[in-house]
Amino acid sequence: MSDNPLRQILQMDGEERYDYFLSEVAEEREIWILVNADHHFLKIVSDEDGVAYLPVWPHSALALDYAQAAGDLSPKSISLPDFFRKWVPGLTRDGLQIGVLPGEDGELWITAPEELKGDLQEAMASF
Repeated sequence: MSDNPLRQILQMDGEERYDYFLSEVAEEREIWILVNADHHFLKIVSDEDGVAYLPVWPHSALALDYAQAAGDLSPKSISLPDFFRKWVPGLTRDGLQIGVLPGEDGELWITAPEELKGDLQEAMASF
């Protein structure tokens, strides 16, 4: 991805980025997260409402762009079958939401793991 399309994606509003995420992940069949050197995934707790969430991206380039400000984080892909089978139940059990594709303005779409799974399954049905 060149820098220009990356900026265009990050400047979309939250709903547009969510739809873009669903489409790309349904096609590529993988989700990207950020992990540190100890392989612990990035978890963010919102200052506003205390909601804890796992940020996710549809491409490594978008995750890497976000990680530049954070230091020791690197992108890691999760296959969609693994995400559905392991991550959705684990995140649900731990009370974590999912923050889909944070934008340049810091805004993002936060959803429950089961809701994202359902939306992704629906998006995959059109491929």
